[in-house]
Amino acid sequence: MLESIKVTERLHWPEVEMSKKYILNSADKAVSPSQVYPEKISSGILKDLCSTGSSNYNVLLQADKKKNPTQSLCRNPKTSVKCGPASGRKNRPVVAPKKLRAPQGVGRPAPTARVLSGNFHPSKPARNIGVVGSAVGLTPRAGPQLRKTCAPNSPRTKPPSLQKAATPREVETVRKLCLLTAIKPSNVQKEKDAFFKSDFTYNPQFEYSNPVSPVVLGRHNSASDRFLTQAVRIMELALQRYGTYEKFEQATGGNLLTKSRVWHNIKKYMEKEGCLGEIVAQVTDDLLSRASMTVVNSRPTLTINISTAREHWLEGMLRHEIGTHYFRGINNCHQPWSSSAGRKKHNLKPVNPTEEGLASIHSVLFRKDPTLWRAALLYYTVYQSSRMSFSQLFHNLGRFVQDPNTRWDYCVRAKRGQADTALPGCFSKDQVYLDGILKILRYREKIDFPLLLALGKVSFEDADRLKALAQMENVRIPHFMQDQASYAEQLEKIMAVNQLTDEELKAII
Repeated sequence: MLESIKVTERLHWPEVEMSKKYILNSADKAVSPSQVYPEKISSGILKDLCSTGSSNYNVLLQADKKKNPTQSLCRNPKTSVKCGPASGRKNRPVVAPKKLRAPQGVGRPAPTARVLSGNFHPSKPARNIGVVGSAVGLTPRAGPQLRKTCAPNSPRTKPPSLQKAATPREVETVRKLCLLTAIKPSNVQKEKDAFFKSDFTYNPQFEYSNPVSPVVLGRHNSASDRFLTQAVRIMELALQRYGTYEKFEQATGGNLLTKSRVWHNIKKYMEKEGCLGEIVAQVTDDLLSRASMTVVNSRPTLTINISTAREHWLEGMLRHEIGTHYFRGINNCHQPWSSSAGRKKHNLKPVNPTEEGLASIHSVLFRKDPTLWRAALLYYTVYQSSRMSFSQLFHNLGRFVQDPNTRWDYCVRAKRGQADTALPGCFSKDQVYLDGILKILRYREKIDFPLLLALGKVSFEDADRLKALAQMENVRIPHFMQDQASYAEQLEKIMAVNQLTDEELKAII
């Protein structure tokens, strides 16, 4: 019997509305228009750019989408927009408004947000803080009508600004996009207190502000055991090598980083990828996942969970969020399948599990020990949740996780959407990580990985037939894919460390 372990990583439900933030520049002088986009950007556009498909479980942005529902650039053929760097309002000087006070929140402090510019240094405190953009609730001026073209000589595609009134159809679309918000229980803390007081025997009765219909929940209530053997073996191997998860975490992840070092490393990575000034970065300790690429105030926003930002793991998070999700989203807007109609026309498969599988591979790429622990534990938890009550699942996870707070968080994540957790059931989307990883590794020798990035939000199974139809000008490929020989070596290392073989993968896939 394996000894139980104590996992130091904590998953947190957001306690503070994080979409109501101001964008702060930490540089010594105001950020220039070439570095940031002072105008509001359509949430729909950035949904296409930053969405991870079916499994981005950050729900920080739904309030912003409800307040400012807009239509996607890529999905609206009638909207006139210019995709190149030359925007009709780009050369307008940035005027810093009067000093604004951030809204008072409850619980944890609000995350710190910055648009990183070239002269940022972690050891230099900001002497002048310029407030750029609009706070939530302020009505920005309407943007000019621009022709929808893409500048042929632009080095990269930057999200344009777009102001547009919401139509009833758009509002309905926003409602459909809010599933992850709707399945978040509104009484988590109350039920957690009751569960802990019962000595972990009570099954929480979750309540929801906007309950989802049983039909919709039924679509996400089917768990698979296809890769259960691999998931268990991956976790057991880690325990055999290191004894406990804490030792594994310290040996392979290193020390936790300070905020200043996190800022420095984010800036350094953005410089490598040539996207400095395109993305707002913020850090917080109140995030469900380790990191996310989402939309806050209609701007692409990278959020890092400071409580899990370790010196040897942070760059993997950035490869996951920026090098994969953000770049594939940007590249997708070039392609004929950028709209839902285009996807139907070209008969595209769902973007997941390829999207999250590829991003998860990039998370562990170049690690000293690329054990796929997190993907394996999420897969395992969902499967067991489909067969067990909340209390039974909690005790079952003790095989791998000792800390009760961490077990609670994983159980809540798997039981989201249920009211009576005494019944078996799950929210199954967390299985896409390991599912996607193993499928990509199975076909790693046949996949053209730079092409897969360039094509945008497509499955690896569609890549070959779409190549002839793709628009390849101005696509962006992350720096870590430039050396394909080194990239292939890292995939082989992931296979070896997790004791995966081609024979095994061919047999199950």
